[in-house]
Amino acid sequence: MIHAGHGVELHCAEHIRHTELTHAEVEADTRDGLEDLHALGVHPRLWRPPWGVITPQTQAVAKDLGLELVSWTADTHDWRGDTASQMFTNVRPDLQPGAVVLMHDGLGPGVRRSGCEETVALIEKVVKQARSVGCEPCPLGDPYARLSAG
Repeated sequence: MIHAGHGVELHCAEHIRHTELTHAEVEADTRDGLEDLHALGVHPRLWRPPWGVITPQTQAVAKDLGLELVSWTADTHDWRGDTASQMFTNVRPDLQPGAVVLMHDGLGPGVRRSGCEETVALIEKVVKQARSVGCEPCPLGDPYARLSAG
């Protein structure tokens, strides 16, 4: 991903809701994730916590480690195994200027799909819709994304 020019940011080492962790556990998980990425030459500044759950301990750890917490405005729920068309119908109303679209390229606990083909097929539909309203998709870390998000 790095060699292909994609942005890589932090999601954590484990995928556990922060409501289930102590401050020390959130910090340890975050540091583990950062160490893994640093070993690859990646130095994240953005962090989307697991499940998008942000707790007071998440906020404190982010502040201590100089990370900016980010979330999404359009959730494809692609882990459920819906078709690209079904996901697009559900997410289309949220595809506005400044939208941040959540999609997954992996499989994990609780997933109901066997592959990522439908998510890949959804990308074309999302990009086409974004362009139809005068937007150009860009990485979350792109400075333009900050401006367009308001």
